[in-house]
Amino acid sequence: MKLPIISGKDTIRVFEKIGYRIVRQKRSHVRLRDNSNPYHKPITIPNHKVLKPGLLRKLIKDANLSVEEFLSLIKDL
Repeated sequence: MKLPIISGKDTIRVFEKIGYRIVRQKRSHVRLRDNSNPYHKPITIPNHKVLKPGLLRKLIKDANLSVEEFLSLIKDL
């Protein structure tokens, strides 16, 4: 399934919907962690205007989401 063109800021908002919280920020990279679910890896999202599809797919995989689930979360922004 084709991934959308999305910014780092919007991606952070999507991951916050599923329980991730911002732990820290160093320059343009934001670190998120989900304390409620130990199976979710901590993820680092660059706060750029556009995220490349490979990076976005990796972030979705690390959060144990499918592309379809991610796309449904984007629609609610």
